[in-house]
Order: sequence, then C-alpha cells, then structure tokens
Amino acid sequence: MINLLFAILFAGGLITLTYFGVSAVVFTVTMVGLTVLSALGSASSFFLGLGILITLLALPFAIPPLRQRLISKPALIVMGKMLPPISDTEQVAIDAGTVWWDGELFSGTPDWQKLRSSPKPSLTKEEQAFLGGPVEAVCDMSNLWKINHDWNIIPDEIIQYVRDNGFLGMIIPKRYGGLGFSAIAQSEVLLRLSNTGSGVSYLVGVPNSLGPGELLIKYGTEEQKDHYLPRLAKGKEIPCFALTAPNAGSDATSISDTGVVCHGEYEGKQVLGMRLNFSKRYITLAPIATLIGLAFRMQDPDGLLGDVKDYGITCAMIPHKTHGVSIGRRHLPLGDTFLNGPIHGKDVFVPLDAIIGGPDMAGKGWLMLVNCLSVGRAVTLPTTGTVVSKRSLMGSSAYANLRQQFGVPIAKFEGIQKPLARIAGYTYIIDAARLQTIQSIENGENPSVPSAIIKYHCTEMGRQATIDAMDIHGGKAIMKGPKNYIAALYESIPVAITVEGANILTRNLMIFGQGAIRAHPFVLKEMELASADYSADTLREFDEILSSHIGFSLQNIARSFVLGLGVNGDIPDTHVNLVPYYHAINRLSSVFAMTADISMLSLGAKLKFKEMLSARLGDMLSTLYLASMVIKHHEDQNCDEDEWPVVQWSLDHLLHEYQIAFDELMANFPNRFFAMKMQATAFWFGRRFKAPSDELETTVVSVVSANNSARTRLTQGIYLGAGSHNPLANVNAVFLEMLTIKPLHQKLRTAIKDSLIPKASGLTLIHSGLKFGVINKQEAEQLTQFEVHLSGIINVDDFDESELIRKPYTKNEEASWLMAS
Repeated sequence: MINLLFAILFAGGLITLTYFGVSAVVFTVTMVGLTVLSALGSASSFFLGLGILITLLALPFAIPPLRQRLISKPALIVMGKMLPPISDTEQVAIDAGTVWWDGELFSGTPDWQKLRSSPKPSLTKEEQAFLGGPVEAVCDMSNLWKINHDWNIIPDEIIQYVRDNGFLGMIIPKRYGGLGFSAIAQSEVLLRLSNTGSGVSYLVGVPNSLGPGELLIKYGTEEQKDHYLPRLAKGKEIPCFALTAPNAGSDATSISDTGVVCHGEYEGKQVLGMRLNFSKRYITLAPIATLIGLAFRMQDPDGLLGDVKDYGITCAMIPHKTHGVSIGRRHLPLGDTFLNGPIHGKDVFVPLDAIIGGPDMAGKGWLMLVNCLSVGRAVTLPTTGTVVSKRSLMGSSAYANLRQQFGVPIAKFEGIQKPLARIAGYTYIIDAARLQTIQSIENGENPSVPSAIIKYHCTEMGRQATIDAMDIHGGKAIMKGPKNYIAALYESIPVAITVEGANILTRNLMIFGQGAIRAHPFVLKEMELASADYSADTLREFDEILSSHIGFSLQNIARSFVLGLGVNGDIPDTHVNLVPYYHAINRLSSVFAMTADISMLSLGAKLKFKEMLSARLGDMLSTLYLASMVIKHHEDQNCDEDEWPVVQWSLDHLLHEYQIAFDELMANFPNRFFAMKMQATAFWFGRRFKAPSDELETTVVSVVSANNSARTRLTQGIYLGAGSHNPLANVNAVFLEMLTIKPLHQKLRTAIKDSLIPKASGLTLIHSGLKFGVINKQEAEQLTQFEVHLSGIINVDDFDESELIRKPYTKNEEASWLMAS
C-alpha cells in the first residue's frame, strides 16, 4: 500500500510540477522532499533511487553556473555547428511581419482573451455607401459572358469608371486624394465585384495589394509620395508590379534582371542613374499599365556609389513610355479574362531617384516586398476563396432544391448532401478566417504566417467548393453560356492557387518553416545567439533562453497528457456548444507545441529539407488557426443558433484534419522511438476526432435549403442585381420564390395523395388543381409564373455556330498550319 502511495506521489508530482511550469528550483526542492519522504516512509528502494536520479538530473537546471557549464555551453557550441547558415534573404523573410495568434498556438497555452478582444469586423458609413454606389454600378455595367467569350477584354468604359471613381486608390490615404479605406472594406469591395469576374476584380485588387501604391506609402520619399500617390488615387496612373522572371518564379530572389549604375542622359540632362535590362512575365495589368514597379538586382561594378558592387534586390518606379520598355502584349490566363502580360526592357536608363525610397533604399527591395506581401496576401487571395465558395454555395443550394429527379429535389439525395454540406462548411471557415485575419491588420498586425495559412487553405477550399458545385449541377455546369454561373469559377480558381506563392510552396515550406522560427517563443532567439560570436554575455543569454525552452517543452508534454484525460484547463466563459472545442484547441495546441519541439530537436537542420513532414506540421498549425477563427466568428454573431450546425461541421472537420495530419506525421517520422512516445502522450486513448457525421451533414443541408439568417450570412456580400447578366442572382431569386409557394405545391401533392386530382406535373398539374378547386386562380398564376422561371433555370444555353467562331476557318490557313507542323 505504501508503495502505491509513493507511486501516485511521484507520478502526480512530476506531472503537476511540469504542467504548471514551476521553476527549476521549485521542481528540484520538491523532488528532494519526495526523495527524503520515501526514505523515511519505508518505501521501496525503487522510489528512493528514482527520487535521487530525478533530483540529480534536475539539480544542474536549478544552479545557473552549473547549468551553463554542463548544458548550455555544449548546447550552444553544437547548435552553432549544426545550424545551416541563414542567408540575408531568409533573414529578411523571418524578420518580416508580426507574430499574432500563430504565436499563441505555438505557445501551447493560447491566451484566448488576445483573440476575443479583437473588435468585430465592420465597415464605416462611407465604405458602405461606396459598396452600394460605385461598386454596384460597376457590377451593373459588367457582362461576364461577353467579357470572357465575345470581347476577351475589359471594356474601356468599365476601366474608365474604375479610374474615375477612386477604385485604384482604396489603400491610399485621404491626404493624397485616396479613399483611405480599411482592409475589411477592400475585401468587401472585391467580394461584391465577383460578379464581374476575375478581370475587373484584379483590375481593382492589384493596385490595392502588393504594388507601387503600398510600396510608396510605406517606403517612398516624400517627393515620390507627393508626385505619384495623387495620380494613382485619381486613376491617372494604372500601376503594375513586375517581379516574376522566366527563371525566377517562387525563388524570386534569383532574378537575373539587372540595373547597372552608370551615367546617362535623362530628360536632356546627364545624371547618375541605372541602365536596366529585364524580362518579366505573368505581370497583372501590364497590358494597360502606365506605371511599372520593377524589381531587379542593382549592381555598381565601377564603384560610382561606393565600395558595394552588388546591392541586391531593388525596387524602382518606371513610366511605361520610358525608352527601351516593351509593354502591351498579353498572356492568355486560364478562366476569366484578365489583363496579364510580359514586360521587357533593353538598356532602359532611369535616374537613381527612381528607386522607391530613393538611393538609400538600394538593395532593400526584398525587405520591402516581404513586409508588404503579408498584408496584401491576407486580403486579395483569401477574398478570392470567399468569392468562389459563397457563389458555389448560393448557386448549389438553390439549384439542388429546384432541380428534381425521380420527383424529388436532388438536395434530398445523400450523394448531393455530402458535397453541399462541405461547400457550406468551407464557406464558413473561409469567411471566418478572412474577416478575422484582416481585422488583425486593422488592429496593427502584419500577420506573415497567418497570411500564408489563409492564402493556402482559403484558395484550396475554394477549389474544392467549385469541384463540388460542378458535381451538384451536373450537365448544367459543363455547358458554358450566359446562364452558367459555375464554369468561370471552376476555370479561374487555379490562378489564385498559383500566384503570390504557389500553394505547393506555401504549404511545404512557408507555413511551418517560417512559423517554427518566427512564431515559436524561443527558437529565433536561440538561432541568433548560436550564430553570434561566442562570449560570456552570449552564453548567459543563451542559458536563460534554453532553460526556459526546456521548461516550455516539458510543460507542453505534461499538458498534452493531462488535457488528453479530459481536464478542461483554462476555458473562457462562452456558449455551452463551444466548450468542448475550446478544450480541444487548448489540448491540441500543446500537442502541436510538443510535436514541433521534438521534430526540431530530433531532426535539426534536416527538417528544413523534410518538406512532407514540414507540410504536415503546417497542417496541424493551420487547422488550429482556422478553428480558432471559426470560434471567434461564431461568437461575433452572438452564437446564432441558426448557424450552429454549419459551425459544428466546420470545427469537426478541422479537428479531424488535425488528427489526420498528426497520424501521417507519426507514421512517417524518422525516429520511431520519438514517434511512439509522442503518439502515446497525445492520443493514448486512440483517435478521438472524427469527421462530421452523416446526420450532421443532412442538418447542414437543411440549414442552407431555407431562407434564414445562417444562409443569408453565408452568402452575404454577393451582388444580387437582377438581369440576364447575373444568372446567380436569378437562380437564387427562383429558389426564394419556390420557398414562398411551397404551401401551394404541398396542397397539390396532398390532393394527388387523396385522389382528388390525377397524378401529373408542371403546367398539367396546375391546370388540374385549378379545375378541381384545389387552388384558386391567383394561386394558379403564381405557380405558372414559377414554372416559367424554373424552366429558365433548368435550361442551358445553345448557340448558332456563327456565335461561337471567333475567327473563320479557311482551307488556306489549315494548309499553312499543316506545313508549319
């Protein structure tokens, strides 16, 4: 009995001390006490030996000089040798942005108050008026089918309206003539413009994202700001930014475009400047741009500026009419028409003051770009994912209830319910992540890791939503024409997947690779100290950081174990539905922190090249981040009961995805001993987080099949102007019409069941109902009108051949092509 008591004391003591993260001194003193107590209490010699062993292991950590000599100094030396050198490029990327909720998740003990205190995203009256005025006007002017199929251009009147009404200057402060809108407003404008297609959206989005405007605001000289920003704000200049080169895509820092410092003539004067030679591609707005932001490698081989020969990446502003610039040709991107093309420059001479920020910013272009990227990437591309998912949900939920097979709406078939529920859940996740992350920007954050998370996951979930929408619509979705509201989304989403950090790169290298260094509470500082010259001060500082890191790791191991027992931990006051999810995220945050630390410890520098493992660690971080955003978003809606099934689906799905990522990481972890121990500590009861149930998915479909607050909120922001140019609004209007006349359809079905009228459908059924007095004349007219509207939705487009041929075929042209082949 006494041995059982001491077993409980030792086990409970170890777990309790590490769970609460007590200091090394308190831990050591407690273990000494337990050891003495075991000796006095006639316990088994095993416990006496165990106590002595643990005390001896803990003792160096409690005595700083001993800890420095035995632990910290060897660790510092080994770490300095093991760490790969951090290039200037990597260092800039690591230093970029701020640490926000990603840091809380890396801590293993997220402070929920930090997230919950963030204001609910909102718009000012001025921003709302802009959405209801100029934005609606652009949507009214746009005909997506004609833009994509007939014209393959954005009409001049739309471009001019966008320029004249300040769309290109949403991010530019009012003192320069811009609109000075919030990031939330920018996103909502792009969302509303979705009916115009990617072309108009990118026309507005690019100047307000990573480009000359943002670079000038943050880094431009006062003279540059005073000259360019008013012109950009008023649409007198259309900007583009030229970064990507044929041999430098994701590895943007390897660009071979050069700017050589030299003397030359500019505007009739001999000045010191740069001779630029460059070849760029995939540049959005290049075909119509009047002002080019250019990234190049600045070199000074003759030492005209000093001793530096290669300054590195530099950014400059180049007017499109500058001698030697070749611009205007177009690429033909997949999907929607949007203006994208190459830019070339041969011996283009510009003065040094063309450098953004002036000559003092020479060589600091990469710093400028990565600091701006995290903000722009958090707005534009997640909004694209939102657009795709919301439009897929509105169209699919409406069509699935309108379209019948075997006399039943296809929304009643479970094969349809699963993808439809997934679209609804993804829409909620994407919208929550978009709004909450953008709100963090308004709060002063520059969320580099979260922007990578939502860029990847929002666009990937958007892609899946379009695939599901295509499957639900079947033949209607694959027949292109003015009535098709799905095909353009399906064709265009790969663009969002690819740009601003291709998704493969983002998932495999950026999310965890950058997060592990940037958001981890200790790793970055340890790396900096290990790379520094050795000194007593360096050792002392490293010792403090390392001892805290070890305590942090032990605490997360204990938390992973204890919270896995069902202990709730620190959960804020919230709706009862959310309590288990707060607990799950707290627990899985500790598991993630433990797993990340052990992965970095056991693999060291090799983890950088284990991209599949890094991707799964990134997935674990991402699912926790997205689940946190879902909870915050739901609380912002006062935990609306109407939307709870969709929220529950979203959270169940994300936690299940975390489970999958963890299981796959453990199955492929090189060190099998560590893998087994991590799995046993984190999930010693086995897999706990299941995918959303069939019953829940059926409930989600019932939510989006009704006219309620949940469906309205899920599809909020979509342009609903009526007309042949807006087929999505039309299908939604007919769906809502169906809901209003549902009682009339029920009358007719009941009459058939009671043998009052013969079994029939469509207009025949309506005539029978009127004839036998089941419905009155007014009701018959309502039903007849609905049948006409429904027919317009179910039918697809067809064309005369002449409408489809863009260039007439001739035999001579065919013969020429064959000879060329």
